This record gives sequence, structure tokens and C-alpha cells, in this order.
Amino acid sequence: MADPRGFLKTTERETPARRPVSIRLRDWKEVYAERESGQIERQAGRCMDCGVAFCHQGCPLGNLIPEFNDLVHRDEWKSAIERLHSTNNFPEFTGRLCPAPCESSCVLAINQPAVTIKQSELAIIDTAWEKGYVNPVLPDRLTGKTIAIVGSGPAGLAAAQQLTRVGHTVAVYERDDQVGGLLRYGIPDFKMEKKHIDRRIEQMREEGTRFRTGVTIGVDVTWPELHERYDAVIVATGAPVGRDLPIKGRELSGIHFAMDYLVPSNRVVAGESPIDHIDVAEKNVIILGGGDTGADCLGTALRQGALSVTTLAIGQQPPLERPAAQPWPMHPNLFEVQSAHEEGGERTYLASTVEFVGNDRGELTGLVVAETEFVDGARRPKSGSERTIPADVVLLALGYTGIESDAIVNQIQLDLSSRGTIARNRDYDTNIPGVFVAGDAGRGASLIVWAIAEGRAAAARADEYLRGRTTLPSPVSAHDAPIHF
Repeated sequence: MADPRGFLKTTERETPARRPVSIRLRDWKEVYAERESGQIERQAGRCMDCGVAFCHQGCPLGNLIPEFNDLVHRDEWKSAIERLHSTNNFPEFTGRLCPAPCESSCVLAINQPAVTIKQSELAIIDTAWEKGYVNPVLPDRLTGKTIAIVGSGPAGLAAAQQLTRVGHTVAVYERDDQVGGLLRYGIPDFKMEKKHIDRRIEQMREEGTRFRTGVTIGVDVTWPELHERYDAVIVATGAPVGRDLPIKGRELSGIHFAMDYLVPSNRVVAGESPIDHIDVAEKNVIILGGGDTGADCLGTALRQGALSVTTLAIGQQPPLERPAAQPWPMHPNLFEVQSAHEEGGERTYLASTVEFVGNDRGELTGLVVAETEFVDGARRPKSGSERTIPADVVLLALGYTGIESDAIVNQIQLDLSSRGTIARNRDYDTNIPGVFVAGDAGRGASLIVWAIAEGRAAAARADEYLRGRTTLPSPVSAHDAPIHF
């Protein structure tokens, strides 16, 4: 503990400033300005090095949070990244994209603002890249075993890096033309620029991981062929199937799933010219769903020059303070102002969409919404409260319902769960020997920190399957309860 009185001397929580809205709306760069000198070190000094560090309970990866906070406060960055990398393969991803359930579990948060754990993590990895502390980790020897990983999102990449480092020959299959999955094509650059993915992939190539892009498993290579060709297979395809809203008027043009909007938009930012690009410039945009994906759509639409953007959420506005039903150290559902919300648009709660309306050319012109009422715990539109909102484009950001299952089920008969994900036991085994599943493909849509944790754990299980034992850490069981509520 670098400063035993740090949390008493520095009681205010400081986070890096964001660039002015008027400036950042003109580009796609990350929203944060350069951090103030000394701010991170000062904030890390607030960490109390608790006897029982509940921040560990909040982090699925088991990050050594008091230890790296102490090292940041002491300006010992090389030791800090060694501690952080011992539990987290990609802190540059989690430091930008994770909602930080560790901070909700911070003991200091009982009566003060939580330690800025997420910012410490991000500062450590950014400093490590700047100072040249991030280098390839080569295996001592090769095992002769081969592993295919299907999907190059955070779960697949974490599993690949762990298995490569213990000497297995690992090939990552990705159906897109570049590696990264939704990290690359689902997350806008204003939240994470893609240079962070590129340099990590280069490190993994130098370690020996092989990447096969533009290959769709189930089409270009069948699942049985893959299973036969490799000693083990890890499925990390995510759960990309969006939840639909099958109400009257759904067939009108102008209604799109969020990912059908975000993916080509990100390709345009990367310099590509996708034929399915949706440009909402000078259009009235309605976003259905108030979560992270909805916020990504909001920031993207504003940068494209939308005439107006309105986000509709069917439920109540979350509270500003921790509710009694979600006491510390639980991760509470609170009202959140993301960077995109600062930039414009309107947010409306208790809004139930009743019907999409259009013109005689089959084009969307608006939607009918009603006030949400709760009857016997169920949500439904309140009769007589209907109104019509003009809309040229509606983006469905209502969550996800599971994996794209046809090929994988038909070709190798993997069992599915009731939630549309791949069924597995607590050790990440599917019903097919030698086939494992990690991340959203097994858990359902969840946090990036859970994807990385499950990728590491599934890698340990695959290594044990191949060698009869493993030296890889296994941070979580597949049946551990999610920390977010």
C-alpha cells in the first residue's frame, strides 16, 4: 500500500476529460483527451489495499487490482503490466469497453466514490505499449497438438493466445476479412480505435498464432472436416442474432437491426466501401433499446449528420443512486450517461412501440408508441396513450437471442440450450468430445471481461483435454453467475 492515507487525502474521483463535443463529432477518434499528468497516480493512491478486496469478486478475470494500483502510484509501470497481464490478455480492450463491475465492488465505494480501477488498467497498458514492455511470449517447445478456434472476438483471441503460449499449434478462423470480430466491426472507433486490435494481433502472429480470415466454417470448411482436421476445436462465434420486433409494419424499408447498421458503418470508417452501408444523414432516426449497442448507434448517427436521433426504452429510467435491491458489492443498474449521450439526441423511457407506419411505397415514415404500464409485473402498452413519432430510419438495438445455429447443429449435432446458445457443462465441454465453447456462444450476450475470462478458462480445459493436465490458469467456471445484474 503506497499511501496508507491516500483515500483520506484524495476524496474526489477524477476521470480523464473528454474532448469537446463540437470537435469529436467531426471525426471518429476516441473521445478522451490526453490524461492529466499525475492524475492516474493520484487516483491509484486512493486504493486501500483492503484486507478482503471485494474488487476481486467483481472482476471475472480476478485482476490483481490492489497490487497494480500500488505499482501505478509508485510509478513502477513495468511491474504493473506484468501483474495485469498475468490475469488479462487484453487490458487495452477491457480498459476501454468494460463497464467495470470491479468498481461497483470497491470497498471505498461504500461511502466514497470508487477508485478509478478501469482508468488505472488503461493507463498501465497504454504506458506499456509506449515504453516497449509488450513483447511476444514464445513457447518453450511445441506439443505437436493442433487446435482450431472459430471466431476472433475477445473470447477466441484470449483462448488462442493462451494455447499458443503453451506450445500448441493454433489456427483462428474468422469469416470476415480482418481479425477482431465485433471488436473490429461492431464497436465504433470513437469507443476504441482499431490500432489497438492491430498491434495485439501482430504480437500474436509473432508468438505463432495463425489466422485464417475470409473462411466461413460450415460453408468453406464443414464442421465435421474441422473436427477431423484438428485435435480440438473451441467455438467462440459469439451470439450475434439480434432480437426482432415482429409487430405490424415490420416489413417496411428503413427498419434495420443495429449490427446491420454498425458493421458497414465501421467498414466505411476503415476506408472500405460496403454496398450495404446505411447513411442516416439528414434523416430522423429512432433507436429502440437503451443499452450499449443503442449508444453506439447514437454516436454513429450523430457523426453521420442525422437530422434527429431519439432513443426509446420500454422500461423505466434507471435510478441515479444504488437501489436497495442491489446493495454493495453488487453491480447496480444505474442511469448512465455515455459519451454518445453527451453529444446529442433524446432519450425517452416507458415507451412501448405498437406499430410501424409507412407510405404507399412501403417506406417507413414513423412509429406508433404508447406509454408502458406495468400490470401484475408485466409490461404492456397503456391503452389511449398512443402517439406517432416521425421516423425515416429505425434501428433495433433490443439485445441478442443466440448463435447462428443452422450449420453447426445440422453438421455435427451440437446441443443447444434453451437460450439459443451452445449447451455446455461447467468445464466448457459440449456434447461432442474435443469441442469446447467459450464466450457469448455459450453464455449468451455478456460483457467483454466475461468473454476474455471464458476464453482463458476454455483454453485451460482444452489444454487439459489434450495433455491430461494443464498449467494454464482457469479464472471462471462456465456456470459462475454473471456479476452484472
